[in-house]
Amino acid sequence: MTEEFRIERIDDSEKPEKPMFSVSHMDQSVNPFENFYLYSNGNWLKSHPVPKDKPAWGTFMELLEYNIYILGKILEECVATGDDPLKKKLGDFYISSMNLDLIEKLKFDPIEPIIGEIDRIERKDEIVNVTSHLHSIGIFPFFSYYSTNDEKDSSIYALHLYQPDLSLPNRDYYFLDAFDTVREEFRKHTERLFAMYGLDDASHFSDTVFNVETMMAASSRRPEELRDPEKNYKKVAVESLSNFCSGLDISSYLSLINVPKSVNYVILGQPEYFIALGSMLRQISLDDWKVYLKWNVLRFSSQYLHREAYEEYFDFYERKLTGRQEPEKRWKIAVRLADQQLGEALGKVYVDREFGEESRRKMAELVDDLKEAFAERLRKIDWMTEETKRKALEKFSKFRAKIGYPSKFIDYSSVEIRRDDFFGNILRTNEFKFRREIDRIGGPIDKELWLMTPPTVNAYFHPSDNEIVFPAGILQPPFFDQRVDVAVNYGAIGSVIAHEITHGFDDQGRKFDADGNLRDWWSPEDEKMFNQKAKEISALYSSIEVLPGFKVNGELTMGENIADIGGVSIAYDALQRRLSKNPEMRKNVDGFTPEQRFFIAYSQIWKQNEKEELLKLRLTGDPHSPSSVRGTVPARVHEAFDNAFQKYFRPDLPRFPKIRIW
Repeated sequence: MTEEFRIERIDDSEKPEKPMFSVSHMDQSVNPFENFYLYSNGNWLKSHPVPKDKPAWGTFMELLEYNIYILGKILEECVATGDDPLKKKLGDFYISSMNLDLIEKLKFDPIEPIIGEIDRIERKDEIVNVTSHLHSIGIFPFFSYYSTNDEKDSSIYALHLYQPDLSLPNRDYYFLDAFDTVREEFRKHTERLFAMYGLDDASHFSDTVFNVETMMAASSRRPEELRDPEKNYKKVAVESLSNFCSGLDISSYLSLINVPKSVNYVILGQPEYFIALGSMLRQISLDDWKVYLKWNVLRFSSQYLHREAYEEYFDFYERKLTGRQEPEKRWKIAVRLADQQLGEALGKVYVDREFGEESRRKMAELVDDLKEAFAERLRKIDWMTEETKRKALEKFSKFRAKIGYPSKFIDYSSVEIRRDDFFGNILRTNEFKFRREIDRIGGPIDKELWLMTPPTVNAYFHPSDNEIVFPAGILQPPFFDQRVDVAVNYGAIGSVIAHEITHGFDDQGRKFDADGNLRDWWSPEDEKMFNQKAKEISALYSSIEVLPGFKVNGELTMGENIADIGGVSIAYDALQRRLSKNPEMRKNVDGFTPEQRFFIAYSQIWKQNEKEELLKLRLTGDPHSPSSVRGTVPARVHEAFDNAFQKYFRPDLPRFPKIRIW
């Protein structure tokens, strides 16, 4: 490491142990029919409180923490490597984010040019100029954007304009009585940040921001409404955009961000929001809009600036909203930022070191097992007519899986990274991502593009591409472990893979056809049957109270719940097929049958303690059910669960209804 920068070294003693499946995590004094989650995870839950620098602690976080350490060591090596251009770029970014002395010295200087742009606005019609620039560097006032498949022509990229990501997590935080305290804390937070920046009328500015955002929230859709792809798709010709947002010239916005001139339409996600925004732009004064724009700059930048600004950001967005008590060590923050801003560059070095081809081969084998099991389910399903079943099988025949890492990595050679310009590095990498997204609009879909970086501990299904994607980061213990018995791997990573497969046929994914187009391919009677079954699932989850006065939102979480239940069902079938083909694998381990270990392994991937603040946030806006629910319901509703744990059954203990769609 160079002496000119006082960089905190990563201590080898900080290397965490890799998380593992273990029967020692269980509390076998609990009856699995009474509380399967505690039975599977009780000892771990008692012995693993949430660390002060985390809002939650569980399986995903344990593995992520392990990956963060590995990535941190990679970045330290990159700092010392001057020959490889890719590694030098990563090393320079890491140095810039660790150079706290320089960041502290600069205070708010890095944002002065942006604030100056806002101060120079003299007329409302100039707002669009500043908005286009802010969007290009990752700051999103007024509305948000993304470029992805046109849902009704999945072969090309389209520009989607959406309601904004507001300062509070979702619209409910602006109106529900349960969040009165959060709203008051938010007003104090904005006032403190305005005052810290040096603006005299900070209290008035805080009121202005809150009033503007409350008006925006009133015209925004609720999280459950944002799940429906049909309702959030409005194709609008460029020449007709003035009908939806007369106060902001979106046609000029498209020109300013250099959308290709051949593009003749955009997709508005929530047309009523843009109509309301046009009205707001006419009603609200220019001075108040300038306050709102400055707030967006301060809100975005405070997490990247000097200690006082960062602590103010952390106090509200982490401590008050999620319950996190103290910041992570700076090197961990720097690693996360490197993955966020230069993810495939860092990911390339990561997979070269950490992910072998044998793991990729074993995963492909497991995926094939799951695909066979699901195809068999589709063929035998008894509630679907033959014509719709034929189309479902056609869709599934075109499904594909990406495993480990992309076939080609993003080229970051054009991005300027400077050791002495941390905030500038954030803006330039944001602008690089922005340009890539804008330049591709109207062009053909890149089938090899990934939406997660290789070290990510997660996975996803993309409905328009009809594919699941599993980064290398999640393909290790406790999700996937070549050393354990097959039942554990099928219960853990098998259920996760099958979960993502099922997303293609959940309440929203089912609306996309074999080519990934949003099109109704269901018969009316099949759609009616599906919806009846989905309502049963929604009702079951909606009956679960997680905190006093806070129940699971069965409508918001429906897609994930269907995928959880389907994932367990498909993975269980795949396990039985594997055991039938390889009877020598059917053996008890640690005193448990393969079926028992399958369900226990599934529940253990969801073991988690979390702060009440974070749990409330998730219950109002997260489409996933809480971990305790995910680790219980899909196992308990499976038809094989009761038999697997029959020796524990007593008539006074609750039985779950046996529900599944797929």
